[in-house]
Amino acid sequence: MNPLPPLEKIPPEIAAVRDYEPFARERMNANAWAYFSGGAADELTQRANRSSFDELKLKNRLLVDFATGGHTRCEILGQHLDHPILLAPIAYQRLAHRDGELATALAAAATKTPFIVSTHATASLADIAHAGTAAAAGGLWFQLYMQPERSATRELVRRAEAAGYRAIVVTADAPVSSVRNREQRAQFALPAGIESVNTRDFPSVAARGLDPAALCGGLLRAQPTWKDLEWLRSETRLPIWLKGVLSAEDAESAIDRQVDGIIVSNHGGRTLDTLPATIEALPQVAVSVRKRVPILLDGGVARGTDVLKALALGANGVLIGRAYLYALAAAGAVGVAHVINMLRTELEVAMALTGCATLADVDERVIWKR
Repeated sequence: MNPLPPLEKIPPEIAAVRDYEPFARERMNANAWAYFSGGAADELTQRANRSSFDELKLKNRLLVDFATGGHTRCEILGQHLDHPILLAPIAYQRLAHRDGELATALAAAATKTPFIVSTHATASLADIAHAGTAAAAGGLWFQLYMQPERSATRELVRRAEAAGYRAIVVTADAPVSSVRNREQRAQFALPAGIESVNTRDFPSVAARGLDPAALCGGLLRAQPTWKDLEWLRSETRLPIWLKGVLSAEDAESAIDRQVDGIIVSNHGGRTLDTLPATIEALPQVAVSVRKRVPILLDGGVARGTDVLKALALGANGVLIGRAYLYALAAAGAVGVAHVINMLRTELEVAMALTGCATLADVDERVIWKR
């Protein structure tokens, strides 16, 4: 059966972020669905990202004085935002919708939401910036997979700088391809016309030749190290975030290398299965960081209450991934904007009912403790 066309308007039965999932499934073929919906191995970490949020309970407060009003505004590394919700990097978005990253950038601009563009986007960094008017609204950040050759990495960073991107997000938790059984069973492959536009002229790691006797076929020999992060710090004045941090040790090492921010992430459960859920890992990272740099979190965020819980446990903001990807597949830019607005509304309600007028009021006191 051929996938259905995108929705022309949002139906009333979509009242929450997760309501988009069945509509997205009907509008993606089996190949694309396996790629976007699956996780590593048995997908235990992917499910834990969601269930760990569900297990956390909130504590409401009564008769709080809100006479001075309230808001969800925040500042992250000098960037003033209307809310603490950002769009995570997701590769190959044209697999989900014909306009791919261009539609996501449009929605991000309309809602003043930062959009972190993947290295493996299906449109050029410049075209995405043009679609999202990168210099205005929430702005665009660039998610960087360091390339085997430093010259290629430098070229990607220069393109991002030239197009007005506001930060570099280094993803460090996927040095090799993970074991994704759902993709294997679907025999996933990129269809004709879908490619990583921004890296198509660069040599791949495999082009160097594989060594069957070495770990992971020798692919790890070309993977970045802490020294490469130090080199990158010397190459750009843009803020650098390190994505994939789950431990206090790596957080400390990142700060030692002068990163500007840390993203607590397990890659949406798509790399190593049985890693902890990100909301479980967040507290120990936050204790180690001691507010020296801002912290963002991704993984399983699908409710405004999830945003509140992450902020309460030490995050300065959250990234959403599949939450907006499914909306993109179902309804394009309008769907992505709708998801952002639903989460923001839910966050405001959760703040009001836990007695928090602003994000500065949110701390561990909103979490119910037995």
